[in-house]
Amino acid sequence: MSLEQAALGELAQGTSDRRHRMPPSPYDPGSGGTNLVRVKMSGADDLVERAKNGDRAAFRELFRRHRQDVARLVFRMLGTTSGGADVEDLVQEVFLQVHRSLADFKGQAKFSTWLHRVTVNVVLMCRRAARSRPVFAGEVSETEPDRGLLPDEDAARKHRLEAFRRVLDRLPEKKRTVFVLHEIEGLPPAEIATIVDAPVLTVRTRLFYARREICDLMRDEPTLADLAKKLGAKGQDDDADGQPSLTGEPR
Repeated sequence: MSLEQAALGELAQGTSDRRHRMPPSPYDPGSGGTNLVRVKMSGADDLVERAKNGDRAAFRELFRRHRQDVARLVFRMLGTTSGGADVEDLVQEVFLQVHRSLADFKGQAKFSTWLHRVTVNVVLMCRRAARSRPVFAGEVSETEPDRGLLPDEDAARKHRLEAFRRVLDRLPEKKRTVFVLHEIEGLPPAEIATIVDAPVLTVRTRLFYARREICDLMRDEPTLADLAKKLGAKGQDDDADGQPSLTGEPR
């Protein structure tokens, strides 16, 4: 059993099925635009260039293509200390920032990488602002029920997800960011390095210590304590064999 197969796999499943009910948006394709069909046939680079030049239909299509990915990342990055911030509001803020800053996008990285960077920055600003506001202990995130589980099993799953989110929130911000981007979003360290503006080696180092700290923090959560013991035992076995387990990094 590995970290990805156990706690992270469960967290990813619990968050990826969330349905984001988006409010009406000025960028929504449904708001008009006779060039929409033509826009869909454009390549990604051409679409970005047209949006940079003020093509509203092109920007609407960028929004349509990427808003669910942005919503998923916003939700996963927010954690339990967001001060009641709304996912959909932050998605709108991300695309407002994109609209304002698109002219600065020089194409030195993929558009999706640049968009991830904007999203991460917006969420981090929200989390920092939330620290100065009261947080209600009873607030929990919404997750869709797992129809394949019995009610008590689904309740236990939700408790584990909430516990894992609390664990993530106890990580320092830089470690938490690279952990979410790599272990949950599945981005490679090189791309994360561009998003967080840090060397690849720094990203790998943060991941190394984030994974180790998470295993330690999981022992403080009753619903995750047994899993932490199993992961710890596996880590010891793999260390004895000279193979990295929870970290994926050589010692």
